[in-house]
Amino acid sequence: MKDVLEQLIEKRAGARAGGGTRRVENQHAKGKLSARERVEMLLDDGSFEEWDMFVEHRCVDFGMAEKKIPGDGVVTGHGTINGRLVYVFSKDFTVFGGSLSETHAQKIVKIQKAALQNGAPIIGIFDAGGARIQEGVASLAGYADIFLQNTLASGVVPQISMIMGPCAGGDVYSPAITDFIFMVKDTSYMYVTGPDVVKTVTNETVTHEELGGASIHAKKSGVADGAFENDLEALVQLRRLIDFLPLSNREKPPVRPSFDDPDRLEASLDTLVPANPNKPYDIKELIHKVADEGDFFEIAPDYAANIVTGFGRLDGQPVGFVANQPMSLAGVLDSDASRKAGRFVRFCDAFGIPILTFVDVPGFLPGTKQEYGGLIKHGAKLLFAYAEATVPKLTVITRKAYGGAYDVMSSKHLRGDVNYAWPTAQIAVMGAKGAAEIIHRADLEDADKMAGHVKEYEDRFANPFIAAGRGYIDDVISPHSTRKRLIAALRTLKNKKAENPWKKHDNIPL
Repeated sequence: MKDVLEQLIEKRAGARAGGGTRRVENQHAKGKLSARERVEMLLDDGSFEEWDMFVEHRCVDFGMAEKKIPGDGVVTGHGTINGRLVYVFSKDFTVFGGSLSETHAQKIVKIQKAALQNGAPIIGIFDAGGARIQEGVASLAGYADIFLQNTLASGVVPQISMIMGPCAGGDVYSPAITDFIFMVKDTSYMYVTGPDVVKTVTNETVTHEELGGASIHAKKSGVADGAFENDLEALVQLRRLIDFLPLSNREKPPVRPSFDDPDRLEASLDTLVPANPNKPYDIKELIHKVADEGDFFEIAPDYAANIVTGFGRLDGQPVGFVANQPMSLAGVLDSDASRKAGRFVRFCDAFGIPILTFVDVPGFLPGTKQEYGGLIKHGAKLLFAYAEATVPKLTVITRKAYGGAYDVMSSKHLRGDVNYAWPTAQIAVMGAKGAAEIIHRADLEDADKMAGHVKEYEDRFANPFIAAGRGYIDDVISPHSTRKRLIAALRTLKNKKAENPWKKHDNIPL
């Protein structure tokens, strides 16, 4: 028995060594942790239970029969984050560059199926060079097997992808299906085809970073939902995100004790909105002052900054925040903002997370660039997401709510449960000056008359009381009482039941 145990210890040590000390040191030299170090850092101490440690590839072509390393380039298993179950796989760049083989894929699929069956999040850590070329179509089949499980798990368990090195070719499509993608600055990149192929096909000369670095995807493409400074920060923040999410769509989001008084009033909010309606202010200040302990986990902070999305808590209950940002493009809705917010709203709805919307929107962004880029369909995505959502929906209009953008931003007409407005709210088809110029076109040359018309429109429509008089606004509230009123409303909605008509699935305008 002793010999057998010693053999087991030896085999485990060999598997844990991955591609060897030299390759692990190369990872460290690049500012990256190893696959196993990442898992250990992510999960609670001593909680990781590894699966398929001894799996080896079956390829015999191109001399691969003599090149076998236990684990085959990916570490898989389950553990806990703050005591809650998660499944994880971590690609090991030190073993065949983390490339995907048939058996490598089978390991990932096994934990995907387990996560789906047992109702727990799936976390994928990517640091790999794509398909294992030596295996040909077998590796491609492995990718498709993974994509299928990603698709089946969508909306059932949270799926989070952490890109911590190269992620290229077929590897990119699994993260693309997941709920959130995060990257690490300077050490990670994502692209379908690399710089060499781009040069050959299009004659473009581009670096890895320029083609698919963290800054590109977090700011320009919107593929990534955030970029962190290093591996350690990324893993710490990932643990923080998990704390806001339910384990599956079968569970309610985790409520935790809050030390923040639910009746807390915030006097500074009474002066948040400037007297000048054209002057910006930071909507994040409102979010931080309303959320429990000012804790807010922002999603995609660097992309489409004219809308803010992220998670916080009210009365210990996780909520998803969506807010127009007057500091960026005056808070208008454009294609990027609509897609960003629409996807976030759908995630919250899929996992039973209430949605809190702060509205200050002058409309949709005009211009040929937006129209040619499909603004109509992109704006419809956000509208669609809010309309189909059955979770509790709370809305506060702080200032402007103009035109179709008023409808789109979780209005009463899209089944908003509780819709409040501040006294500073202006709910109208458009701004007073533009409206007066259309209604009183004949008086355009008379400055005095036009000034009177603008004042008349402002008095009549640039306030929340017309909408409140029709029941479209449930109450006009004092800004300082916003947190108290929202918590009271949220408590009334804890047993909300709402269903959409039966359908196989919807047909959101993609």
